Amino acid sequence: MSLKTVKPPLRSAAWRISLWATLAFACGTMVVFVFLQSFVAGDIQRRSDAWLSGEVEVLGDVAERTPNDALYGRVVGEVAELAAREVPNKLASGSGTSDSVFFLQSGIDGSLKLWVGAGSGQDHLKAIFSAEIPPEHPSDVRVPGFSVPFRVACLRIGDGSHIYLGLSERDELRVLRSLRVRFFLLWLLIVLLGFSIVFLTTRRMLRHVRSITEAASRIGHSDLTARVPTTKRNDEVSQLAHTLNRMLDRIESSMHQLHTITDALAHDLRSPLTAIRGKLEMSLAAMNGEETAEPIVSAIEELDQLTDFLNKSLDVAEARADALRLTVTEIDMSQLLQTMVDLYEPSMTEKGLHIRLSNEKGIIVVGDEGLVHRMIANLLDNELKHLVSASSVSISLQCRDETAYLVFEDDGNGFEPDVLEHLFIRRVKGKTSDGHGLGLAFVDAVARAHGGTVEVMNRDAGGGRIAVSMPLAPEKRHHQMAATAQAG
Repeated sequence: MSLKTVKPPLRSAAWRISLWATLAFACGTMVVFVFLQSFVAGDIQRRSDAWLSGEVEVLGDVAERTPNDALYGRVVGEVAELAAREVPNKLASGSGTSDSVFFLQSGIDGSLKLWVGAGSGQDHLKAIFSAEIPPEHPSDVRVPGFSVPFRVACLRIGDGSHIYLGLSERDELRVLRSLRVRFFLLWLLIVLLGFSIVFLTTRRMLRHVRSITEAASRIGHSDLTARVPTTKRNDEVSQLAHTLNRMLDRIESSMHQLHTITDALAHDLRSPLTAIRGKLEMSLAAMNGEETAEPIVSAIEELDQLTDFLNKSLDVAEARADALRLTVTEIDMSQLLQTMVDLYEPSMTEKGLHIRLSNEKGIIVVGDEGLVHRMIANLLDNELKHLVSASSVSISLQCRDETAYLVFEDDGNGFEPDVLEHLFIRRVKGKTSDGHGLGLAFVDAVARAHGGTVEVMNRDAGGGRIAVSMPLAPEKRHHQMAATAQAG
C-alpha cells in the first residue's frame, strides 16, 4: 500500500447532482408554463371571441331595428360606445376617445357609413377589406399605426351593409406579459430554492462519504487497525461504512496471517542457512591450504546469495500484496545517493566503468531508509553486473512537480526486447544474466510501496534508462510548489 494517495482536482458531486436536478426541474417547469400560457392565451382568446360575437349580434340587431334617418348614426354610435365600456381590464387611453375598441359599418359599395372609435376609421376599413374577414368568425387584423393587432368580428345585416366590431389585443398581451413576468420571478425563486435544498441535502450526505474516503485513504499497512467512521442512520452510506469496516477486518486478518507466514518462513530458512554458514566459516578458519579453502569460500558466497534471494523474494511478495512493512522516516535522498555512489565507485572503476553524478541537493522523501538503500544498491548492482568495460553510467537526482526523480542511464547494450515489458516480474531476466531476476522486481516493489513508479526503456542512442519517481515529503512539496509559483 502506498504512502501517498493521488488526489485529482476535486469536482464536487454535490454540485453536479444539484445542477442536473435543477436543470431537469427548470426544464420541466418551463414546459409546464408553456402549456399553461398556451391554455391561458387560448382561454382569453375564446372569451374575447365570445364577447365580440355576442356584441356584434346586438349591434347588428340595433342597426336593423333603428330607422335609417338622421338619428340612426347617433343611436347606433351610442350603443357601440356602451358596448366599448363593457370591455374588462381595458387600458386607459391618453386621449378622450377609446383606442382599444372600434365599431365600423360599411355600406353596400364599401364606403365608410358609420364609425365609432379613435381616428377617422379609413385605415381600419382598408385593413379590414385587406384581411377579408369571414362572417361570424373573429379574425386578427393589423391596422397601420397600431403596434398590436385587433380582433375583429363581422356581421352582414339585412340592407346588405356590414358592421365590424374590433377589440385590441393589447389587454390580452398585457395579461400574458404580466403572467410571464410573474411566472419567471416565481420560477427563478423556486429553482434557486430547489437548487439550495438539493445542494445542501446532497452535500450533507456526501460529506460523510468524503470522510469515509479520507479515512480509508489514511488506512495503510502501518495502521490497519483504523476504521472508517459510521453513523446511526440506517441508510446506504451507513451500510457502505459498515461494509468497508468488515472488509478491513478481513484484510487486517489476512495481512496478519501473511506476516506470520513470511516471518515463520524467513526464520525457518535463515536459521539453518546461518548455522551452515557459521560452520563453514569455522572450517575455513581451521584450514591452512588455499586450494582446499576455495570450495568453502564458494559455498559461503552461494549461501550469501541464497539469503539475499530469500530476503528479496519475501519483500517482493509482500510488496505485491501491499503488505510490505515500512519504518517510515524522512530520507535525504541526495545524501543517501552520494553515499551509495561513493561506496560503489571503486568497484565500478575497477571494472572500467565511468560514473557521472548529477545530484540536486535537499531532496527529502518519506519512507523506509533501509528499503530505499537496498533499492539504490540494486540499481547500482544492475549496472555493475551487466555493463561491459569502458561503459559509462549517468546518475541524476532531481525534483519536479512535487516528485523526486532518480534516473540511471548507460551506454551499454540495453535491455533485450523480449524481456523489456516483463522486467518487473519475478525471475524474468535476460539470457546473459546470471542473477535470479529479482533486482528490478524488488526496485519496482519498493517504489510502489512508497507511492512511486519505475519506468524502464532502451535509449535511442543505445543503452538502457531506468527512472524511479517518488513523492517528496509534504513540507518539501509545499516549498517546491511555492518555488514553482514564484518562478512562474
